[in-house]
Amino acid sequence: MSRLPSPLQEMRDEIEGHAKAFGLEFFETIFEMVDYDQISEIAAYGGFPTRYPHWRFGMEYDQLSKSSEYGLSKIYEMVINTDPAYAYLLDGNRLVDQRTVIAHVFGHVDFFANNYFFSKTNRKMVDQMANHATRVRRLIDKLGVEKIERFIDVCLSLDNLIDYNAPFIERPGAVDADLPETDREVSAHKLRADRGYMDEFINPPEVLAQERAARLKEIEERKSRFPVHPQRDVLLFLMQYAPLEGWELEILNIIREEAYYFAPQGMTKIMNEGWASYWHSRILCEKVLQPSEIIDYAEAMSGVLATSPGRLNPYKLGIELWRDIEHRWDRGMFGPEWEDCKDLEAREQWDKQLGEGQAKLFQSRRLYNDVTFVDEFLTQDFVERQKLYTFGYNPKKRRWEIDSRQFAQVKQQLLDSLTNFGQPFIEVKDANFRNRAELLLSHRFLGTTLKLDYAKEVLTNLQRIWKRPVYIETIVDDRARLIGFDGSAHTDETWDLSPPAPDS
Repeated sequence: MSRLPSPLQEMRDEIEGHAKAFGLEFFETIFEMVDYDQISEIAAYGGFPTRYPHWRFGMEYDQLSKSSEYGLSKIYEMVINTDPAYAYLLDGNRLVDQRTVIAHVFGHVDFFANNYFFSKTNRKMVDQMANHATRVRRLIDKLGVEKIERFIDVCLSLDNLIDYNAPFIERPGAVDADLPETDREVSAHKLRADRGYMDEFINPPEVLAQERAARLKEIEERKSRFPVHPQRDVLLFLMQYAPLEGWELEILNIIREEAYYFAPQGMTKIMNEGWASYWHSRILCEKVLQPSEIIDYAEAMSGVLATSPGRLNPYKLGIELWRDIEHRWDRGMFGPEWEDCKDLEAREQWDKQLGEGQAKLFQSRRLYNDVTFVDEFLTQDFVERQKLYTFGYNPKKRRWEIDSRQFAQVKQQLLDSLTNFGQPFIEVKDANFRNRAELLLSHRFLGTTLKLDYAKEVLTNLQRIWKRPVYIETIVDDRARLIGFDGSAHTDETWDLSPPAPDS
């Protein structure tokens, strides 16, 4: 790796000046030149060449390098969320490509620095990754590479069992601090009587006694339940309560910490890529590109924004949503008056000349993630204009085909694919299942079904950590099932789903 040559450094400084003039605010950004082999290696490590050693990084490097060698794909840029931010430029790119990448990177770094969902990330993750690598290598020297890699494999299969919103909210712990310590402190909820003689009619003693008894029963059940509330952060629960050896706890903590670092990137893929594409387009087309470069730039952008049937392109969807927001807020196409207007010609010519588009862009960049962004700004007009649709598998014709173009269905399917990354919601429900210290997980069924082959492998790895049988309750073909693994064999039985514990 090397720093930028003088012509590229001048180009970088020029683009940085334009980005700041447009209002972007970003960390110091350090660009380095790399060749095809180096950028494949860095990409295999997730942007961090100092990560811990593991066979999967070598596998990913081999796939990326061969894909590049055979002309199947090409990595144009890579940038990581740190302060200062580090970005890599591919040696050998055309100048127009380098300009595009540099402007794109400044868009990304502005998003990293200002979006709320990146605000809790470790901005010194380069150093932290190096620390993780040193700790893992030390364990390898002590216990052997096979033992450590096998346990890393186990942990990596569980690294999505975290609570992606945990850094931003406070949840009660395993014990409720507000539980009454004695029965005398428990009372039913009494309605207020303005006149004393009405109290016995408004609050009948027998009803109050029944409510008090029910409250006492609930408290006893909650005291005996462990955990008191379902725990979304399964990895944290395992770290706290599983019978792990010291080295196992250390590795699990490393995997969990890195999973939380990368989580905001998955939560904002559409917004982030759209934001960077929007700004590199404006910076280059309005300030930087020479007339002779326009055709080459347009050709490159057509490839980046290309869509194919049945496949979502986050670059395309993101940039079009940002442009739509700017257009609507510049013309005042929002609010009750706009929503109540049913005249198609009036809507087409609508222009209140508010000029609030740019302000709305920067406000939205700060507050949303992909789910809330799409929920807030994906409109019926946008869906129709972009020709979005849902698709499904037709078993009779044995092929995938368009299922619906209805706005409500398109939006719901998109939101479903983004919520929890389209993965099932899994929680720890009972760590003393059947009073035998067995672990019961619960699949909170919201329409996303479990892949049973995956679920069984995950249960196998969970049992490796918990050391006791583990189970998960779920819905299969509209029937409640209990799937388990006891260390030697998998089980699958019908199950009576009990009411869920109060959510945290």
